[in-house]
Amino acid sequence: MSFQAYLDNIEAKTGKNPAGFRAWGKDKGFGAGAGLAPGVKAGEIVTALKDEFGLGHGHAMAIVALLKGAKKEGDA
Repeated sequence: MSFQAYLDNIEAKTGKNPAGFRAWGKDKGFGAGAGLAPGVKAGEIVTALKDEFGLGHGHAMAIVALLKGAKKEGDA
């Protein structure tokens, strides 16, 4: 499955697109510009995504990659 397919599935489930998750990450204190805020661990973000949106581990990690800037929309 491509990264974009993960994002499409996540949006279908949550109603949030990548920009919405970036805003969510900043609001939660996870994001800092282009990347994660200092000291933020992937596990904290995954837990929040599972609790708040009911995402599974793989989909939550896709959002972590998006917030880190490691992946972006359209990536394979």
